[in-house]
Amino acid sequence: MDNIKEILNLSESSLIAPSVFVAITLITLLSSWIVRSLLFPIMIRLAGLTPTEVIKIILLAIRTPVSLAVMSIGFYYALTIPLSPNQSLKDILTTAIFVLVTILSVYATASLISRLFNWYMATIASRTQSKLDDQLFPLFRRVAVVLVYGIGGLLILDQLNININPLIAGLGLGGLAVALAIQPTLSNLFAGTYVMTEGVISTGDFIELENGMSGYVMDVGWRSTRIRTFQNNLVVIPNSRFAETIITNYQLPAPSVNVIVNCGVSYDSDLYQVEKICNQVMTKVLETSPSANKEYGGYFGYDKFGDSNVDFWIFAQATDRAASFQLKNTLMQCLHEEFNKSGIVINYPVRTLQLPQEWKPMNNEAHHAQNDIT
Repeated sequence: MDNIKEILNLSESSLIAPSVFVAITLITLLSSWIVRSLLFPIMIRLAGLTPTEVIKIILLAIRTPVSLAVMSIGFYYALTIPLSPNQSLKDILTTAIFVLVTILSVYATASLISRLFNWYMATIASRTQSKLDDQLFPLFRRVAVVLVYGIGGLLILDQLNININPLIAGLGLGGLAVALAIQPTLSNLFAGTYVMTEGVISTGDFIELENGMSGYVMDVGWRSTRIRTFQNNLVVIPNSRFAETIITNYQLPAPSVNVIVNCGVSYDSDLYQVEKICNQVMTKVLETSPSANKEYGGYFGYDKFGDSNVDFWIFAQATDRAASFQLKNTLMQCLHEEFNKSGIVINYPVRTLQLPQEWKPMNNEAHHAQNDIT
């Protein structure tokens, strides 16, 4: 009878550990399923009622990592509580669970950063007129994700009792060596960041550099900027040049460009009539030409008494730089036509010589004789 009781007690004790393991495992799987399939969907639906989608993005980013973390912790307790492993095996399991949780945390953080950057690009940056967000934020997203994975890798190595101090020191020295090797590239990179953040130039602007080079900006990159000249040639300029030179941007502060037509009429002209004709021409051109900025209006003024003419100027504004050439061309054509109709003369450059009354022209013989004497 005693032998039977001992056998039954032994059987009961041998069945407790597997039973507890199975129970904890089932509870773990059920908890993970509840967290992923019930709890998070409810929280995500409630987050959709808020004005912003940030909470929903955060929940979507951590949904899978949290459910996997719950499952991992549950398996850890399923292995350690009923089976009672020795201390060395328990330390291995503890290290493994910490490493796994770290991996899940790093993945959740990287996913959250990517989702937040994508949300910003899709909802906010797309509505702004500046292209700065479109150019900078993809780079910031990549850098942030790489930093998160790098820090996570160092944490995992530290949890595995691997000395990371030499690795950090090596990374520092290696980074310094790389920075010295690619110093020109970094200079262009930082200059490109300056160009983009300051809003000095953007695609489509017409610019002129201090050395006289001018053209339309085709692309602003991190290392260089591409410009299309009037000769339809593509010029690639390192961004470091923009930090060292003077840039004239004809698109800022507004795309409109002022147009000045300088002219002059003879001294015999009726200046009041000239002014009247010029104002009539400006009014007509501003009303009919699509190149003119009608709201700005036109202005007339006499400038100075020139060598052959009384000089004046006409001042108007074109919608952009390309339109300024057409506007100036139209103003000159209309002025010339109206001056011809009214008999107003635009003199050629003429110089009048005032000679003394006693002066007489020499004949050829006297001129040769004077040359022989001298």
